[in-house]
Amino acid sequence: MKNLIDKSELISKLKTLEGLSIDERSSLIGLLREHKKYGLVWEDKLEDVEERLRESLPVLREVKDKALLSDEPDAPNHILIEGDNLEALTALSYTHEGKIDVIYIDPPYNTGHSDFTYNDCYVDADDGFRHSKWLSFMNKRLKIAKKLLSDDGIVFISIDDNEQANLKLLCDEIFNAKNFVACVLQKSRESISGDLLFSPNHNYLLVYSSSFEKLFARRNLFRIPQQVDTTKFKNPDNDPRGPWKLSPVDGPGGARKGNPYYEFLGIEGYYRYSKEMMQKYYEDGLIVKRKTSLGKKYYLSQALEKKGVPPTTWWDDAGTTTAGTKILKEILPEREFTNPKPISLILRCLQLSTINGKEKILDFFAGSGTTLHATMQLNADDGGHRQCILVTNNENNICEEVTYERNKRVIQGYTTPKGVAVAGLKQNTLRYYKTDYISRDRTQKNMRDLVAAATDLLCIKEDLYEEQHQFGRFQLKPHLARYFSNGSRHMLIIYREELIDEIAEEIKQPDFGGKRLKIYVFSPGRYPFTDNFREVEDKVELVALPAAIYDAYQKVLPKRKEKLFEEERTQEATVQTDLFAGQEEGGEV
Repeated sequence: MKNLIDKSELISKLKTLEGLSIDERSSLIGLLREHKKYGLVWEDKLEDVEERLRESLPVLREVKDKALLSDEPDAPNHILIEGDNLEALTALSYTHEGKIDVIYIDPPYNTGHSDFTYNDCYVDADDGFRHSKWLSFMNKRLKIAKKLLSDDGIVFISIDDNEQANLKLLCDEIFNAKNFVACVLQKSRESISGDLLFSPNHNYLLVYSSSFEKLFARRNLFRIPQQVDTTKFKNPDNDPRGPWKLSPVDGPGGARKGNPYYEFLGIEGYYRYSKEMMQKYYEDGLIVKRKTSLGKKYYLSQALEKKGVPPTTWWDDAGTTTAGTKILKEILPEREFTNPKPISLILRCLQLSTINGKEKILDFFAGSGTTLHATMQLNADDGGHRQCILVTNNENNICEEVTYERNKRVIQGYTTPKGVAVAGLKQNTLRYYKTDYISRDRTQKNMRDLVAAATDLLCIKEDLYEEQHQFGRFQLKPHLARYFSNGSRHMLIIYREELIDEIAEEIKQPDFGGKRLKIYVFSPGRYPFTDNFREVEDKVELVALPAAIYDAYQKVLPKRKEKLFEEERTQEATVQTDLFAGQEEGGEV
């Protein structure tokens, strides 16, 4: 029998082999680590944004003058992020890991007709790596998206025939095939293309969940309401239980189904219920005899209480592209946008998947911003408090002039080209962010810069934006510490360690409503100064920064080239653990 080669030994030898570049060594080790298995195989294609993330950490910075702030104190905070969605997803991996309940995306369909760009170049139909580029692009983003999903989260992905088969296999691998829920066919157009062999009039909607078992357990909530024809319910015998209609107690195929055969009230048949159960129904006044048949009363009250029916996989009433274009034209008549999704499609997805009305929704291919529009509309319809996060780049000013402007008008109200005034959905707040970068080199300066730049991330993470400039006796200086409180939740960010003892002393006095004060504190290592807060430990929750951010990003960031062969090194080995080592000269205390 042929001896198996120990791959680990080969990898160790490759790491020390001379004459190979870093990229060559990395490629050879990658090939050794691959396992042959069923599924997709494609050639991974590097993106410019990936290379940028090898050297930089993404952060989010709020564009304050674009904030649309509601007068309602409890208005949901929606977020629009302008930037590459791989960078934005990386930032969200810190703020929202395991917190997203619903993801809807409408990625580029890779038609070969200028709808998909890779490294700022359109991928045309003749590109030999057309599908590999698309799969590389989607794979990186969906892997992070999976980390953001809650334990019972659900994913909806619109796609067409160009990549549907590939996307199904990719999602089976990322989300696990056992968590596949459905492949919905959605009627996407009314007209027929006469110049084609077949006229494609539908798109697909792939549906996956974090856990199919958990989703199935709440299947009675995953229903479409039934329309009840109340005219068919009468009350000829003045039944105190209200109007009713007859439902059959027997039916076709009774013998084949194994239904019992007996005579009841002089009528023989294969009945759906046992003779004993029929007798009980009769004594309760539920069995009605006609000339040659029996029926059981089905009350209008029962019909109205019914949860509904499961959604089918054929949606011919969820809106077409034409409907999406018409709605967008009414809101933004001056701006062209190709193939916007109809709001009715996103509403259908959200109605099925957002049960308690407090879910967090993410769309990282935001396009014209239909997902946020649908979220706000559904909140208005049922009194919900759902929050939506949109991510899109600003190619051709799409983010500013379409995504943002559309939802700004939806919130503030607008007038259609025909002069019809549409009231605004004013009980919503929208905040606008742009991606920015901090070097990955862990110098003292970069670590402090990261913590300072992470303030907006922390506000998003805690969903807490109301800054207070007074903390106890202290008038806070923003470069030293910042305090956020909405009256019921509280967050303090300490940028300079020298303030810790004074702040800890100040915390002894105030009452935080029985809730802990969340304190993010700069620390060169992982120690959040627990001993300094020992006397108030029951009132605080401490987090050391930037270690918490590094830990989250480490799970999703591409490895830096100089560290590709040092995976066994821990993060602590790259950080000075002396709490006060290396402070910048001339730094403010």
